[in-house]
Amino acid sequence: MKPFHCPNCTNLVHFDNETCLQCSFRLGYRPWANDMAAVGADGAVITQEPASPTAFFCDNVSHGVCNWMVEDNGEGTLCRACRHNVMIPNLSVDGNIEHWAAMERAKRYAFYSLLRWNLPLPLPSEEGRSLAFTFAADVEAPDGEVQKVMTGHDQGNITINLAEADDAERERMRLNMGEPYRTLVGHFRHELGHFFWDMLVDDGGKLDACRAIFGDERRDYGEALQEHYQNGAPAGWQNDYVSTYATSHPWEDFAETWAHYIHMTDGLETALSFGLRFDSRHLAAAGLEPAGANYDPYAAASATELVDRWVPVTIALNSINRSMGQHDIYPFVLSAAITQKLEFIHQLIHQRWNVTRTPSPVLAQNATQDNSTNMQSAGEQNFLSGV
Repeated sequence: MKPFHCPNCTNLVHFDNETCLQCSFRLGYRPWANDMAAVGADGAVITQEPASPTAFFCDNVSHGVCNWMVEDNGEGTLCRACRHNVMIPNLSVDGNIEHWAAMERAKRYAFYSLLRWNLPLPLPSEEGRSLAFTFAADVEAPDGEVQKVMTGHDQGNITINLAEADDAERERMRLNMGEPYRTLVGHFRHELGHFFWDMLVDDGGKLDACRAIFGDERRDYGEALQEHYQNGAPAGWQNDYVSTYATSHPWEDFAETWAHYIHMTDGLETALSFGLRFDSRHLAAAGLEPAGANYDPYAAASATELVDRWVPVTIALNSINRSMGQHDIYPFVLSAAITQKLEFIHQLIHQRWNVTRTPSPVLAQNATQDNSTNMQSAGEQNFLSGV
């Protein structure tokens, strides 16, 4: 995620900021322009190019769960992300608005990447395959029995249990299920992976190619999950899978790899657009020059290129966490087999992207020259060196 600037005072702001802390103007993200608009007390909208002074806030701003804007083109009063909601939580229940806000924040991070690639996002109102979101909580019946809401994907409808927005509950589940990485953003990216398997693999005529890499998805899904939860991942799973859950079934392998590809791309954009430059023998061995702030990971030539640029970032992140007494923030190893799977995801996205891509603002225009940081250290194995 790149940083943004307030168009009124040029102060550095973040993707989910609702107000500029320097000039106090309200902020709204314009998904069609990939930038921020500033709205003064008089309601006047200040934007960068392309100008859209008639843009207005999404209706869900009134609930404090969205900071996106709507282009005044007759498409309704909800933003590009909120239009996909078919069920929102009961807002009269204490805590539900806060949990829903966390859900929407994570969903917008996921949508940021999908919109950057101009991937198909058919609305629930459209005929045929569509993308919809249901946000719901467990319900206790009068007899005390709890009706559980299962997080998952079903024919384009993605359901997320509100309990996932509770940090304590999510950490409990992360430990119980042995998942080193469990976040709301990760949930959305994973479940969207199932949707895009339908859109880009099944509908896109890529079944045979996908089976050759991820395995045959016709394997009984229920039996596969039951076996996974009973026996766990097979020995040596790290050589072929990005996570233990990916070993359970080819559908889950695809969704986990899809999510990881987006983690890498967006994480690398964040590092580079803040002015961080990474150099190491790892890059040199791959024949790559250090990337500057105008390098766009979303337009990478291959997954291998992404991995080669991403690895030095993960070494730095893990080293920083260790210096703070924390566990590694990136507990993954990207083997040749995993990189091959990431390459399949890359090709799916970029074959579609190259056909439908619309010009996006130059990443460098939002590079934070006055706030950039060049990190410097030595040693390929544990650190990076600044350029």
